[in-house]
Amino acid sequence: MTTRPSFGIATAPQQVDYDDVRRVWREADALPEIEHAWLFDHLLPIGGDPAGPILEGWTLLSALAAQTERLRLGLLVTSNRIRPPAVLAKIATTVDVVSGGRLEFGIGAGSRPSIPWARREYDAHGLPYHDFSDSVGALDEACTVIRRLWTEDAPFDFAGSHVTLTGAFGNPKPVQHPHPPIMIGGRASSTLRVVAKHADRWNIPGGDLDDVRARSALLDRYCTEIGRDPASITRSIAIIPCGPPKPRKAVLETVWVLSRRDTISTAGR
Repeated sequence: MTTRPSFGIATAPQQVDYDDVRRVWREADALPEIEHAWLFDHLLPIGGDPAGPILEGWTLLSALAAQTERLRLGLLVTSNRIRPPAVLAKIATTVDVVSGGRLEFGIGAGSRPSIPWARREYDAHGLPYHDFSDSVGALDEACTVIRRLWTEDAPFDFAGSHVTLTGAFGNPKPVQHPHPPIMIGGRASSTLRVVAKHADRWNIPGGDLDDVRARSALLDRYCTEIGRDPASITRSIAIIPCGPPKPRKAVLETVWVLSRRDTISTAGR
């Protein structure tokens, strides 16, 4: 059984001006066929001039939340390596408040060491860059404490292998109850176990559709192992229909398609 696919855009805030991105999001906000819009989470460009301009994702997302009225919005996906999870929970709450409850909370383990440019932005900003297994464990704990900060009515302590909090408390709470939808991005088996445990939505960054289906089936299995209904997790895929943009104002570079199960549809604009 499948639900109706929903379509959205993702605009990479690199090699462009704020006015360009704002214009595109305002246009998308006026088109009911486009239901959601996304930014990415990088601190240095990953395409085009490596010394070119790039805007910070969560700051820009809050500005765009104030400039739009209808679109669901988020980062696809936040790197859990960049911000402490309790700080990230506060930032995300602020965006949910600014947007009037339209946040889709996207998060992932962070760039993998196998990606050539992965280390550059972390080293340039003095951020730790541990191996992938460490980052997946940190993602699991981050999702736990973020949800608790969004939902618990009293301060709490948390002592994990990656996160330690004393007297942690979130106020205000997000507009959405019990909390904004959590979307986790990734295709690694270890990440999919975290998806099964925490996510309302799962995103896979493109790739061969046979692989997408295989990853989705593996997620089903992990859900079943922990007693969760696999159909409770919405599946999504990122498609770049025309390749990376070359013109400076070409910020519409990705179309997102959401689906409940394995049926994936694509469309370009």
